[in-house]
Amino acid sequence: MPHFEIHADDVPAAKAFYGGLFGWRFDAMKGGDAVAYHLVEGSDIGADKALSGGILKRADGPGVSGGPIRGGVVTFEVADCDERYAWALANGGAEALPPADYPGIGRCAYVEDGQGNVVGMITPQEGR
Repeated sequence: MPHFEIHADDVPAAKAFYGGLFGWRFDAMKGGDAVAYHLVEGSDIGADKALSGGILKRADGPGVSGGPIRGGVVTFEVADCDERYAWALANGGAEALPPADYPGIGRCAYVEDGQGNVVGMITPQEGR
């Protein structure tokens, strides 16, 4: 099963950011207390779905805001890229790449999550 992890300096803030941005819920993982590991639950993400994920305490100190990409970037499908981008900026996120149209693909944007990570969002082009 594919699995992703988001490393954060402030796990509660990261949970609030991603919960608001994508509607995710989080469950503390048994045995994961030392790193504040929480499993992601969402409409298409979770233990019993094709994709699972987690949020945990960053082990090596904070990421540098405005710096280069600091790990893998995960892009999630959203109904309205511009609306979710605006929500992210209003709720602790920072611009990484503003919404733009990509012919044959859709409308994409990237934001910093306030934890030193970059996350993407895409509204697929009609008919895709």
